[in-house]
Amino acid sequence: MSDYTKILLEENEIPTQWYNVVPDLPEPPPPQLHPGTLQPATAEDFAALFPRALIEQEMSVERYIDIPGEVLDVYRLWRPSPLFRARRLEKLLDTPAKIFYKYEGVSPAGSHKPNTAVPQVFYNAQEGITKLTTETGAGQWGSSLAFACAQFGLECEIWQVAASYRAKPYRRTMMEIWGGKVHPSPSEVTEYGRSLLAKDPDHPGSLGIAISEAVGEAVASENTRYALGSVLNHVLLHQTVIGEEALLQLAKVGETPDVLVGCTGGGSNFGGLAFPFLREKLAGRMNPVIRCVEPTACPTLTKGQFRYDFGDTAGLTPLMKMHTLGHSFIPEPIHAGGLRYHGMAPLVSHVYQLGLVEAIAIPQTECFAGAVQFARCEGIVPAPEPTHAIAAAIREALACRESGEEKTILTALCGHGHLDLASYDQYLRGEMVDLELSDEAIAAAMAEVPVLA
Repeated sequence: MSDYTKILLEENEIPTQWYNVVPDLPEPPPPQLHPGTLQPATAEDFAALFPRALIEQEMSVERYIDIPGEVLDVYRLWRPSPLFRARRLEKLLDTPAKIFYKYEGVSPAGSHKPNTAVPQVFYNAQEGITKLTTETGAGQWGSSLAFACAQFGLECEIWQVAASYRAKPYRRTMMEIWGGKVHPSPSEVTEYGRSLLAKDPDHPGSLGIAISEAVGEAVASENTRYALGSVLNHVLLHQTVIGEEALLQLAKVGETPDVLVGCTGGGSNFGGLAFPFLREKLAGRMNPVIRCVEPTACPTLTKGQFRYDFGDTAGLTPLMKMHTLGHSFIPEPIHAGGLRYHGMAPLVSHVYQLGLVEAIAIPQTECFAGAVQFARCEGIVPAPEPTHAIAAAIREALACRESGEEKTILTALCGHGHLDLASYDQYLRGEMVDLELSDEAIAAAMAEVPVLA
């Protein structure tokens, strides 16, 4: 066996800049619009939600942005993260393909989410903000923000999608250990939440609803701001430490990917891995196929429309040009709670619309079957979200077995599943079912999307 089953970087090789894909794209992405005037949103329009530094990053056309030293100091708790070659999985699949995975489950929260939580909290603390609100699905983002707030001394209030709040109680416990205050969403705390519970006391919630509650609370207080774990440009920017490290690690062993696959819900994990490789592809230095992988129950790219829509259910956010299933869409309570979002990051939507990346949707039973194979070979139990990328990598590896092609496959294992074992228990007992979104459900939600001239 060669010496690159586990590829490590030295601490001094942590990237010191984030990469912004916008200036390298053949066309600029469409602007976000003010929901009242329908004019391009200005920095002032975001001032009630975000600190100045994050607003500048959201609108930036600079290719590289320096990572503050205080952020790097916290990153060093777990970064650089390891890159593994899945040799045992390759052997099981009897494939000539090489499968590499960038493992982000080594972070304190067990996922990639602290890569953006830490800088978001840092910039808020710099401007004197004392409290942050947010939403979370499965709980990876909420726990990451609670961890980051603990590092810089800020309060943290979190609205967790009710279906996940009930199904993943230990995520809530993790948030509370780090000082977070957690509510099921819809909640009795906000007027909007109470209105939904009055209609359905057992409402499963959605990320769009949780965003509405968190945003509403943030704008009502002068010393409170809102933090988002995916979708927006500055969030994807922070996550590019994943791809930048992976580029360095693959270069150490003389590899370049032929295929890159990443699970895609709001887009931060996918963008974080893929955008540095997309830069290299656009510059002609490599030519990987880059593929988004989403659940069949929430197929935003593969079945959604590229439209201006709200990022939340109540219509409080700016309008974003993105692939959407409609802001009123309530996804089925699948186990991959982090992928249950009605929209897709505008930047991911834009590169997909330009034909620079592909997208597929995979049902959850196939994803969990692949995850169990992976765990028995590689030893890591994946979170439900990256099981989609694992399933896609397995599909590609099996195709290589049939064709005899020796492709190099890269993916991001964006978190571990130690707090998601109830999902695996349901799969192992044969009780998990596949859910596929109907055209009728999409049409009903899309009917409420604004029609712009």
